[in-house]
Order: sequence, then C-alpha cells, then structure tokens
Amino acid sequence: MKKKPDQLQRRCPRLGGPVEFSYCRTCEIQNQPCFKIFDCWWEFFDVVTYMKEHLPEEQFNKLAQKKTKPKVVSIVEMIREIQQCGRNK
Repeated sequence: MKKKPDQLQRRCPRLGGPVEFSYCRTCEIQNQPCFKIFDCWWEFFDVVTYMKEHLPEEQFNKLAQKKTKPKVVSIVEMIREIQQCGRNK
C-alpha cells in the first residue's frame, strides 16, 4: 500500500531529525509550509503539483518565490517555530 504524502517521513536538514511531510506542510510560522518544502520533498513525490492543488494560488506563488534566508535568520525562525508548535499541541 502506497503511503499518503502526509505520512512520508525524511530527515529534516533544519531540525536534524525525522519529520513527516505533514509537519513541513503546516508547522512553519503562522501555519505556513516550510520554505524548503520543494527542496526537501521533490525526490519522494511531485511536491510542486501537490502544493499547487492544496494551496490557494496566491499562497502557492508566494511559497514558490521564497528565497533562502541567511542561516542566523533561519535559526531564529526555527526556534520560534518550535516554540509555537509546542504551544499548539
């Protein structure tokens, strides 16, 4: 039986441990997809088409145009993200 995208798991280069696609899809700041979602998941399935089908056009375009941030900014945002996710559980 083929796994659904939300059940797929891989090592997160930002967090350093295993995460499911569902985490990458929803647990960024303000419940947004991770800016690296296309880079991380393209080998597992057609993540671009999936996100296009599951996001409003404006949100998808914004995600597709995101640029990689400086490492320090990424680390601070990751800390905030983890704190926020911990509060939402």
